[in-house]
Amino acid sequence: MIVYRTSRGWFVERGESYFMLKEASLNTLIQSEDLHAYLASIAATGDAADSLDLSGLEAPIEGQEVWAAGVTYYRSRSARIEESKDAGGGDFYDRVYSAERPELFFKAVAHKVAGPNSEVRIRGDAKWSVPEPELALFVNPRGQIVGFTIGNDMSSRDIEGANPLYLPQAKVYDRSCALGPGILIRKEPMPRTTEIGMEILRSGRTEFSAAITLAEMKRDPAALVEYLYRYQSFPYGCFLLTGTGIVPPDTFTLRSGDEIRISIGGIGTLTNHVA
Repeated sequence: MIVYRTSRGWFVERGESYFMLKEASLNTLIQSEDLHAYLASIAATGDAADSLDLSGLEAPIEGQEVWAAGVTYYRSRSARIEESKDAGGGDFYDRVYSAERPELFFKAVAHKVAGPNSEVRIRGDAKWSVPEPELALFVNPRGQIVGFTIGNDMSSRDIEGANPLYLPQAKVYDRSCALGPGILIRKEPMPRTTEIGMEILRSGRTEFSAAITLAEMKRDPAALVEYLYRYQSFPYGCFLLTGTGIVPPDTFTLRSGDEIRISIGGIGTLTNHVA
């Protein structure tokens, strides 16, 4: 089942039917002891909506924070080492890739997050900007993974490469994160064969495309959540981006007007334009 946020409220999709979650919010839904069972009961007893305009979706987030994990794929490790070698920071990324403790950092709150078919941004003081397509975990207040969505961790590679301590400026700014199109609610982990694909279009033509599977992720999603929830509380749950294994070539940087399409099997496609 997939939960969507619209201007009319929240809906759950089951099969080819959509059911409105009356008087519901994500802040209350995430408190459910068994969210999957609750949504299944709504779909079993509720009246199906006539239709749902998927072109008008909003970012599926309310009171949740968005966090992110870095250097969880070997390709990301290599890219981080290469971009920061002149600053002497390359060794940091090699060490964190192999360490037991993961790299975790704050990414966004709701008002900074772009939804489907809306605009993401690149920094005006950056010269090298890329999207990072990622599987996003939807985690309840008890630290249990209850769903999955698509995340775009927009990044300024030249700023982070100049000094690893600049990571918050390279990663955290208005519209530097996108989530959607909806949240896949499932009890089981996503299959390791799940494919993440990204295509970037410029003036209607494909400028870059690549795909990778979750099998190439080094870190276990549940272990990432366990570290995130150490000595922290999330009363409305949170989203955790799990890192990227897709890195455009060093000669590529985003431009205003580019279209970014990120697809994950079983969830859908998140489409955004660069403002």
